Amino acid sequence: MADIEAMFYQVRVPESQLDYLRFVWWPDGNVNVSLEYYQMTVHLFGAVSSPSCANFALRKTASDNEADFREEAADTLRKNFHVDDMLKSVADISTAKTLASAVHQICAKGGFHLTKFVSNSQEVLASIAESDRAKNTVNVDLSQTTVPVERALGVHWCVENDTLGFRIILKDRPLTRRGVLSTISSIYDPLGLVAPFLLKGKRLLQHLCNIHLDWYQQIEGEERAVWEQWRTCLYRYWRPL
Repeated sequence: MADIEAMFYQVRVPESQLDYLRFVWWPDGNVNVSLEYYQMTVHLFGAVSSPSCANFALRKTASDNEADFREEAADTLRKNFHVDDMLKSVADISTAKTLASAVHQICAKGGFHLTKFVSNSQEVLASIAESDRAKNTVNVDLSQTTVPVERALGVHWCVENDTLGFRIILKDRPLTRRGVLSTISSIYDPLGLVAPFLLKGKRLLQHLCNIHLDWYQQIEGEERAVWEQWRTCLYRYWRPL
């Protein structure tokens, strides 16, 4: 896993389109002087167009430099990036080391600095320049210390044993339909890996909707027992990270 440093800022805006990113500014923050007009010359965070423009530039980098690098390196730029985040899996350590170097170099050809490398192989990580490793691994003794948990597109990746985990923080929310929804929604699971477990909680929420329980009305009786049992199981079956 790796990340392109300040990706949007590496992509220039065409001269003919600079007015789309025009803004006004008070020099030195002094509101008593006349406003000055500026234009962004590179794409910025927050603009709707920035992700697609940056991705186009990354794919153009792949096609422009494919002949000088392995095809797999160019394909990684095309298929294994989510905006500025790279996630790639290969069969063996040797391939990973070679590919990491090639992808780093081909990105540099397009002005992109690929950094914050993480790998579940300490040998692969050792082959990466220390300055280009993820912050949590810079001062790690790779021969003795386990690599800490990282976040991969919002999901917790336990690098050492190459497994995905879920961060569960159960706050004291009111035992209402609103509180039930808040607790269920707090578990971030974009791949649906724990969907079978979450289903019981969601079915209870559906039942509460069907019986027209008010949004802030306290849950009582059998529904309360079902909810408290399921909520307790969150810690029984899923170890917090």
